[in-house]
Amino acid sequence: MIKKPNRLPASLDSELIVKDARRALELSMPSRRLFGKRALTLGGLALLTGCDITDNASVNRMLTRISRMNDGVQGWLFDPDKLAPTYPASMITRPFPFNAFYGEDEITEVDGDAYRLELKGLIDNRRPWTLPALRRLPQVEQITRHICVEGWSAIGRWGGVPFAGFLRHVGADLSAKYIAFRCADDYYTSIDMPTALHPQTQLTLTYDGDILPPKYGFPMKLRMPTKLGYKNPKHIVSIEVTNTYPGGYWEDQGYNWFGGA
Repeated sequence: MIKKPNRLPASLDSELIVKDARRALELSMPSRRLFGKRALTLGGLALLTGCDITDNASVNRMLTRISRMNDGVQGWLFDPDKLAPTYPASMITRPFPFNAFYGEDEITEVDGDAYRLELKGLIDNRRPWTLPALRRLPQVEQITRHICVEGWSAIGRWGGVPFAGFLRHVGADLSAKYIAFRCADDYYTSIDMPTALHPQTQLTLTYDGDILPPKYGFPMKLRMPTKLGYKNPKHIVSIEVTNTYPGGYWEDQGYNWFGGA
């Protein structure tokens, strides 16, 4: 379970952190690969540890700048046509781990019969969607790896609606910058449009051939094998297409927004 960020030891010198951050911002860019590797020096530290390194306001502003720079670098390097690895059924992790910002005894229960997916923003047809209507759309399956920012991973079998096809079906503005998600458990996050249109990005309705269990996100989650786990929202109740930066639950606490796996 992802826990709220902890502080690193007070022995870390904030002036050294600022110096490192400034150095990263001032680096030249001799190649895409080298630039990407360099850009993740300090921003990668904040992402991998989830730490609030210091209360010093200037350092936190610098960390924010580094994180936003990393978002831009990852978006620039992202290949919308490159597929994440897929696996045989024999490699599925059993049981697949539960992961959320709360305990398993606090899993959100959603009434599937009353469920309505709300559409907002830059979408032509914003009528709500029921679960039966979503299940009538073309479905696909994938066996892909979920990678958690905490350092573990697991392979699962996910079934549902290709998100790119759904966005086109409802007349979403595919030139918009962001897709924002709100969830029944008060979680929220957002992604970039190229990731939304990636062929493996999926509105997930089933797990391992059965209706998606509550612990994995019933009635619907977003499955993206190209993103870290915290970017894959569960219990989705609304989708908004927008050009206004929407942030996210963890992202607003300092986690990297792009969150590429």
